Amino acid sequence: MDRNRKWEPGFGAVLLILMSHVTSALEVPLDPKVLEGLPQPPTITLQSPKDYIFDPRENIVIHCEAKGKPQPSFLWTRNGTHFDMEKDSKVLMKPGSGTLVIDISGEKAEAYEGTYQCAAHNEHGTALSNNIVIRQSRSPLWSKERNEAIVVQMGVSLVLQCRPPAGLPPPVIFWMDNNFQKLPLDKRVSQALNGDLYFSNVLPEDTRSDYICYARFPHTQTIQQKQPISVNVLNMETMNETLAAFYNVTDFYSDSPEGERRPGFMLPLGPSSTKMVLRGETLELECIAEGLPTPDISWQKEGGELPSSRMSYHNFKKTLKISDVNEADGGNYRCTATNKLGSADHIIKVTVKAAPFWISAPRNLILAPNETGILTCRVNGEPKPNVHWFVNGVPMDNAPEDRSRKVEDDTVILSSVQTGSSAVYQCNASNEFGYLMANAFVSVLAEPPRVLTPSNQVYKVITNNPALLHCASFGSPIPTITWFKDSQISIKNGDPYVIHENGTLEINVAQPLNSGKYTCIATNNLGIKENHVSLEVKEPTRILKQPEYKVVQRGMSAVFECKVKHDPSLIPTVIWLKDKGELPDDERFEVDTDSLTIKDIRDDDEGTYTCIMNTTLDQDSASAMLTVVEATPTPAIVYEKPDPPTDLELTDQTERSVQLTWTPGDEHNSLTQNFLVQYEDLLHQPGVWINLTEVAGTSTTAQLQLSPYVYYSFRVLARNEVGYSGPSEPSSQYRTNPAAPDENPSDVQGVGTEPNNLVISWTPLTGFQSNGPGLEYKVLWKQKDVDEEWSSKSVANLSRFVVSGTPTYVPYEFKVQAFNDYGSGPDAEVVVGYSGEDVPLSAPDSVQVMVQNSTLAEVHWEPVSSPSVQGKLQGYKVYYRRLRGLHETQEQADQQEQVLTFSGNRSEGRLPGLQPYSVYNLFVKVLNNKGEGPSSLNTTFETPEGVPGPPSFLNVVNFGLDSLTLEWGPPMNNNGRLAGYTLIYQAVNNTGELGPGKVMTLQANKTTVTLDSLDSSMLYKLYLSARTIKGSGPNVSEEASTVMETTVPNRQVDIATQGWFIGLMCAIALLILVLLIVCFIKRNKGGKYPVKEKEDAHQDPEIQPMKEDDGTFGEYRSMESDTEDHKPLKGSRTPSNGTVRRDESDDSLVDYGEGGDGQFNEDGSFIGQYSGKKEKDTHEGNESSEAPSPVNAMNSFV
Repeated sequence: MDRNRKWEPGFGAVLLILMSHVTSALEVPLDPKVLEGLPQPPTITLQSPKDYIFDPRENIVIHCEAKGKPQPSFLWTRNGTHFDMEKDSKVLMKPGSGTLVIDISGEKAEAYEGTYQCAAHNEHGTALSNNIVIRQSRSPLWSKERNEAIVVQMGVSLVLQCRPPAGLPPPVIFWMDNNFQKLPLDKRVSQALNGDLYFSNVLPEDTRSDYICYARFPHTQTIQQKQPISVNVLNMETMNETLAAFYNVTDFYSDSPEGERRPGFMLPLGPSSTKMVLRGETLELECIAEGLPTPDISWQKEGGELPSSRMSYHNFKKTLKISDVNEADGGNYRCTATNKLGSADHIIKVTVKAAPFWISAPRNLILAPNETGILTCRVNGEPKPNVHWFVNGVPMDNAPEDRSRKVEDDTVILSSVQTGSSAVYQCNASNEFGYLMANAFVSVLAEPPRVLTPSNQVYKVITNNPALLHCASFGSPIPTITWFKDSQISIKNGDPYVIHENGTLEINVAQPLNSGKYTCIATNNLGIKENHVSLEVKEPTRILKQPEYKVVQRGMSAVFECKVKHDPSLIPTVIWLKDKGELPDDERFEVDTDSLTIKDIRDDDEGTYTCIMNTTLDQDSASAMLTVVEATPTPAIVYEKPDPPTDLELTDQTERSVQLTWTPGDEHNSLTQNFLVQYEDLLHQPGVWINLTEVAGTSTTAQLQLSPYVYYSFRVLARNEVGYSGPSEPSSQYRTNPAAPDENPSDVQGVGTEPNNLVISWTPLTGFQSNGPGLEYKVLWKQKDVDEEWSSKSVANLSRFVVSGTPTYVPYEFKVQAFNDYGSGPDAEVVVGYSGEDVPLSAPDSVQVMVQNSTLAEVHWEPVSSPSVQGKLQGYKVYYRRLRGLHETQEQADQQEQVLTFSGNRSEGRLPGLQPYSVYNLFVKVLNNKGEGPSSLNTTFETPEGVPGPPSFLNVVNFGLDSLTLEWGPPMNNNGRLAGYTLIYQAVNNTGELGPGKVMTLQANKTTVTLDSLDSSMLYKLYLSARTIKGSGPNVSEEASTVMETTVPNRQVDIATQGWFIGLMCAIALLILVLLIVCFIKRNKGGKYPVKEKEDAHQDPEIQPMKEDDGTFGEYRSMESDTEDHKPLKGSRTPSNGTVRRDESDDSLVDYGEGGDGQFNEDGSFIGQYSGKKEKDTHEGNESSEAPSPVNAMNSFV
C-alpha cells in the first residue's frame, strides 16, 4: 500500500460510514433460543497445532472441529492436494467432526508425514484450519566412536564434546558417571547450551574415566549415552621424561605452562559474535571463559539497561536469558570475564526479528441487508509480512467477482451487502519466520429486535448504592435501546443515569424517588420490542442503639442491646457472635429480637460480642467487649486517668537529636499504655504544641530526632485505658543550630493563565522547615525538548512566579530549590507543565450527518490538527437546532439551540432525541480549556417520519340510549403526515369483564364520530390513537356509559338499579341465612365447644349469652378458627407488633383504572371497581364489616 497516497474523499466517506459498524460489531448471543434458526457460516473451534510431532507407537490424531448453521461438512488436503480418506482404510474421520484418526500400527509412519489442512463447509461459506505439519518423532542412535584418553596439564582449560545425534524434537543433554550420578557443576566446570562440558581450568580431582554424555529424547522417552571419556590431569613438574614419553601416544594438552593467567573466552570465540532471536521468544546468550583463578562473568547492555523483570542468570551467570523478547532488546550485549590478573570482553550483537503477530485480527461481522462492513487484518513482523486474502478458501484474485467487495491491502470493504452474500474470509500474513491465518465470517441477517432480559423483573437495591437494570437485546440491524420511567419519562444519558452500550441502565446513586416501573424499548428498521422491569429502592439497615462495653462480676448477668432501623419491606435477622465465632450452645445465652442476655456469667464468657443485622440486601454490625471481674464485696475498683509525668530531663544532646527522660505519674489502677511526647517551637510557633513521637508505656526515655534552627521545649502525656493524663511541666529549652534546607517546596506545578505565560507555583516551606534564616527560592525553567540553558530567578516570601513571553501551549521543565543563609537544599525534582492555552484556530472539516432513524442521527467530522488546538483538546461541541417541520414552510423562531459535547479526540457522535419529520441545522466546534474554536460550515439534515403523539384530548360529548358521540383533538406533534385515527372500544359487563374489542379506522380530517348500535345502560372503554405511515402512536382512553330510557343521559350510573348489584345483595342475604341456620344447629347439639368452655370457665356476669331473640351472636367473635387457624407454628417468630403478615397472592396483577381496587383475574378478566368491593385480607379477621366466607364458617363449626 502506498503510504504517501493522498486521502481520497470517496474512500474517506466510506471509512467514516464504516466506523460505526466496526466499533459496534453485532455479536450473536449464546442463548439457544436465539441461536435456533439463525444461519451461521462455519467457524473453526478446535484444531491441532501448526507443528505436530507424533509418537510412532500411537495413532495420529489431527483435530478439526467447527460449528455453524447448518452443521458443516469437512474436507482435507494433504501437501496441497485433496486427501481422499475413503481410499485408505487406516484413516477414519470422527462422526460429526472433521478430526482424523490415523491407525499407523503395522504401517510405515513416514508415509503419513506431510502438510494437512482442514476445510469446514456449509451453504454459507468455507472456513480453513492452519497448515498442520505432521512429522514423526525420531531418536537416532549415537554413532559409534572410539574416545582416546585425554591427558591434560593441571590448570589449563578443557572442553569435552558431546555431539548428540540430531533428534526430533532435539534431545535434552546431561553428564553423569558410571553410577548414574550427575557430575557436579560450578563456575569452574559447566555445561554449555550445546551440551559440551567446559573446564575453565582443570584440577587433579577432575581425573576420572567415566565422563559420560547422555541424551534424552522427550517424545519416545528414550535415553542414549556416548562412550565414556577418560581424563587424566598431571602436574608436569613432578614427572620425568620417561613418564612423559609414555603418554605421548595419547592426546596431550599442554598449551600453556601451569600457573595463574588472565581470562580468555572459550565460547564464543573472538572479540564479537552475532545472535538472532524472534520476538516473543527467549533470548539465550552464553559466555564461557577460561583462566586461573576461575573468572567471574558479568553482563551489561551497551547504551541501555537490562530488563530486570524479564531477565535471569543461569549456569553460574555464564548464561543470560531474557524472556518475551521485543524490539527494544536488540543491540550489543557485553559479557566480561574477570579474575585478579585482568579481564576480557566479548560483544554479542543481537538482532530481533519477528514472525507475523496480530495487531488486530479480523472479527466476525453480522450485517443487515444494505449495510456496509469492514474487515481488517492488521499484522506486524520483521521483515514486514505479506498479507493475502481468501474468500471461502479461494484466493481473492481467483474468487468470483463481487462489485460490493473492495480490497485495500489489509482491509476488505463490503458495501451494501445483500441476503445470500454470506461468506468466510481468510487473512494470511507471512514472512520468512512464519505465518498467521484467521477466519472471519460475514453473515447477512435481517432480524427484528428481541429483548433477552426476562420481563417483569424486580430489582431491589439499598439507597445510595448503584442500580443496574438490564436490557440485553439482539437484532440485525443492531437495535437502538431507549429507556422510559413509568411509561412516560424518557431517560437520557447523564446524572443520575448512564445508558451503557449493551443497553443496561445504571443509576449511580439510587434514591427512593428512582423507584418505579422502567421500560426499555429495542428498535431497528424491522420492528420494535419492549420489556418492563421494576426498581425498588430500600432504606438501609442501621443499628440505632449499639451494644456497649460491659464490666460484670462473675455470677451476674449482662445485657447487650442492639436495636435496628430497617426498610419495612425487609425482615432482618439477628446473629450474635462471640470473638467472631458462634455463641456457645448454652441456655445461659438468650437472644431476643433486639438484645442478648448472658446469665450467670463465667470467666470464659469474657470476649467481644458482635451483633449482625442481616437483610436480603444489606447488613450492619456493631461490637462491644465484656470484661469479667472477680465477685467481691469490696468496693468497685476506680479507674482514672494517669497523673502527668514529672522530672523531665534532656541528655545526650547533639545537633540533630536529644534524649528525653521522665518519671511516670500514678497510673490509678490502669496500666499505662503509651507516652506521647510533644514539642513547642518558641521561635516559629510559640504556644502551639505538636505531637513528636510515642513510646511504649513501659519506657521512660525517648530518643528525639530534631530539626535545625528550632527553639525546642518538650512535654510528655501518659495514656491508659481511661484516657490521656494532663501534660507534664515543659522541659528546659533546647536550641538547634541553623543549617541548609533539608527539603524543597512541595506541590510544584506549572500552568499557563494567558497564551504567553507560565505560572509556576509551589507550597512554601514552613518556618520549621526553613532550617535557618534568609529563606528564598530559586526558580529554574526551560522549554522541554529544546537545547537551551536553564533560566533562573530567586524570589523570597512568594509561592508563585510568572514566566512571560512563552509560546502558546508548549511543555516546559521547571523546578524550585530552597536555600537560606547557610546553603542550598537538595537538587529539586524536575516537573513538566504547559504554558497558557489560546482558543483553537481551526474548525472541523468534512462534517457529515447520517440519519439513523426518526429520532437519532450520527454526525461525523474530520478532527482538527493538533497545533491548531493551541491547548489541551477537551473535545468537540455539536450545536444543532430544529429549523421547522417538513410540512412547514417557515422557520420557527422559538426553537432553542441544543448543544452536545463529545469529550476527547473524537470524530463522530450521536444526536438523540430528535423530533421526527423535521429540518435541522448543525455545526461543530473544537474545544480546549481556553474556549471554543470557530464554527464549521453549517450542515442541514432532515429526519424521517415517526409515529405521532397521542391525540390532544378525547371527550364524550353526547350520551344516547344506544349511541355515544366522541370528539377529539389532533396530536400536538404529528411527527409526519397524519394518515388517520384508530378507535377501539370495548363493553364492560356486570362482572367487570371486558368484551371483545371493536376497531374503527377514521380519516385524518375527522375529529368527531358517533358510535351506534350500542347496548343501553352499558359502560364502554374507549381508546383512540393517531397514526402515520410509520404506525400508530400512543393512545388516549376514556370511559362512558349509555343511559337507560328512564334516566337523563349521565356518565354516572345509579348502582341500586344495576342487575349485578341486586344479585349481589341477594347472595349476601342468602349467605347470612345459611350461617344463622348452621349456628342454630350447632348450639342444639349440646356438646362443649370452645365458646362453651370459655363461658363455663370464666362465669363472668358481664359476659352476656347469645341473644336468641334478635338472632345476633353477642360478644363471641372467635371460634376454633381463632384458636387454631391463627395460632403461630411452633418455633416461628412473631413480629414485635403482634400482627401477622398476610400472604401475598402471586396471581394478582397491577390495578386497573385510576385509584380503584380492581384486579385482573388469571384469565385477564376485569374485576374491581365494576364488581364491588374486594374481600378483606385474611389478617383483618373479625374486624371486617363484611360477611365472612361461608367455607371458613363451616370449617369453624364442624
